[in-house]
Amino acid sequence: MAKILIIEDEIKLRQELEVYLNNNGYQTEVIESFENTLEQMNSFNGDLILLDINLPNISGQFLCKEYRKVSSKPIIIVTSRNNEMDELMCINYGADDFVTKPYNPLILIARIEAVLKRMQPASEILISYQDIKLDVSKSSILKDDRVIELSKNELKIFYYLLQHRGIIKSRENLMEYLWDSDMFVDDNTLTVNINRLRKKLEDIGLKDVIHTRRGQGYIIL
Repeated sequence: MAKILIIEDEIKLRQELEVYLNNNGYQTEVIESFENTLEQMNSFNGDLILLDINLPNISGQFLCKEYRKVSSKPIIIVTSRNNEMDELMCINYGADDFVTKPYNPLILIARIEAVLKRMQPASEILISYQDIKLDVSKSSILKDDRVIELSKNELKIFYYLLQHRGIIKSRENLMEYLWDSDMFVDDNTLTVNINRLRKKLEDIGLKDVIHTRRGQGYIIL
């Protein structure tokens, strides 16, 4: 049974959402005090987070961005703000889906199930590179006794480039692989994910792993 963290400051909506999810077979946990929201997110031991943008004293977009630095746990934004810029920012910050209020509860359940299905571990795949291993099933990098979590897009980028090691892959190739079509994605989204992946690799001592070929794309040698 999947466990979901609800981060919603409207009490009535939060309670209704909690009851609805419980009635549909989910366990729930709620945040009622928003003074240390990020710390409560970090300590959540569950499967998925439903996150509102408009929260007391803090932005849901900021929470999404900061949480992505430490965890790849899926996040669905649930908000009354429905402009494209808000949605783009949330996706850039690592959200897995974006649902606007008022929403059909059945559609929200369908979105939750789709995200959880995407996050289900695949058969174990370990790819060795230099002195690290990429664990595809756990979306992480293993180096000595360290484990570095990757977001789903960071994992896909690293996996794709390792699978095509020695071959330059264009930005268009990567965007098509990540999102099936680059119609709804801008260049900045890919750049953000590439930079985050490079930073995580540098943090474990692997510099200049992903090489940029100006005007052509990226390559791992």
